Amino acid sequence: MSAEPGAAPVTVAGRLSTYLRGGGIVTPIITVLLAFFVGGLVVLVTGHNPFSTYRAIFDGTGLNWFFPWTSSDDRTIAALNLQQTLIAATPLMLTGLAVAFAFRCGLFNIGGQGQYLVGSFMAVWVGSSFSGMPGLLHIILCMLAACAAGAAWAGIAGLLRATTGANEVISTIMLNWIAVWIGVWLFGLGGPLQSDTDKSVPISNDIAQNTHLPVFWGDPQLQGLHIGLFIALAMLVVFWVLLNRTRTGFEVRAVGFNPEAARSAGISVGRNYVLAMGFCGLFAGLAGSLDVLGWQHHLATNDVQISEVGFLGIAVALLGRNTAVGTMFAALLWGALVTGTSVRNLDPDVFEPALAANLTRIIQGLVVLLVSADILVVYLWQLRRRIRRRQGVAEEQPVQVAA
Repeated sequence: MSAEPGAAPVTVAGRLSTYLRGGGIVTPIITVLLAFFVGGLVVLVTGHNPFSTYRAIFDGTGLNWFFPWTSSDDRTIAALNLQQTLIAATPLMLTGLAVAFAFRCGLFNIGGQGQYLVGSFMAVWVGSSFSGMPGLLHIILCMLAACAAGAAWAGIAGLLRATTGANEVISTIMLNWIAVWIGVWLFGLGGPLQSDTDKSVPISNDIAQNTHLPVFWGDPQLQGLHIGLFIALAMLVVFWVLLNRTRTGFEVRAVGFNPEAARSAGISVGRNYVLAMGFCGLFAGLAGSLDVLGWQHHLATNDVQISEVGFLGIAVALLGRNTAVGTMFAALLWGALVTGTSVRNLDPDVFEPALAANLTRIIQGLVVLLVSADILVVYLWQLRRRIRRRQGVAEEQPVQVAA
């Protein structure tokens, strides 16, 4: 059944995507401020000063590096912290795009974590093999292999949706756990990709030295900022161009708004489901390769089991309104929260670092909750307008008088 002119899109994810874009830039800012306000109340209840706590967290993000009044000693520390913030934000931009692209096609991609993991697995395998290959070519091969693995992994959910109508939320959640346990098997004791040099540790081989991404800011020995940031920023541009300046993007958006109308116009809905999920997996798989090549350089079973980059991408996409620019700023916010509340950055005299990690989760949860509340508000507002419009039409209809 096609939608009436001016009516809401048919698909649930399509409605969600429309509502998220409908709030503009003001709504996400208010959402974040309200989340920080509630978080401050939590800090106050624990007996701490919210202002000094948030200031310490802000300084821990390294964003004070931009302030001219920051002293030279503090600026050095701020530079190190800012590097870590940007390193954390880099994969979040890509996993956010992995969710946002699916939204624009009317799909809800919960599988960014699994797609990120299989991309990491492929990057580790390729990076630790082919040791005689030139460095630049080896890096490119690692990234391409990770993108292909992520795209293929996500394409499974897209193919199931296109051929059997299987709900992509369920299938991507299941694929997440399959990816986790594949990783545990690969790098576990006796696994096919376990380290050749240390058979007692469930860890992979280190990738070749020539596959490490070049560091352009900071000390490579201290995990400086690598060029993966520029690759992630380039993917933001690719995301925008693909959606807004290509035929594929037009068809994806058409299917997202109303699949039945798109099908009537000759657009293959199933094909676009598979394509959209493939692009989602490409972004997430690339994120996994950037982390492996940029700073991890190997994978352990613990890394696989505790990773949550793909899950955070859902919140990044929601807060970023499924747009390229919004996703970038949301990823920076999430990266700053993770870095600013880390144990090494937050002074225990101000706020216990062990509690700070929980504070970060509280703020993240509040942002997601308030974004959902915003969706409800926008939906109710549109529902009110539709009801008033229908009442107006009813009043204009002539009343028939019985003879």
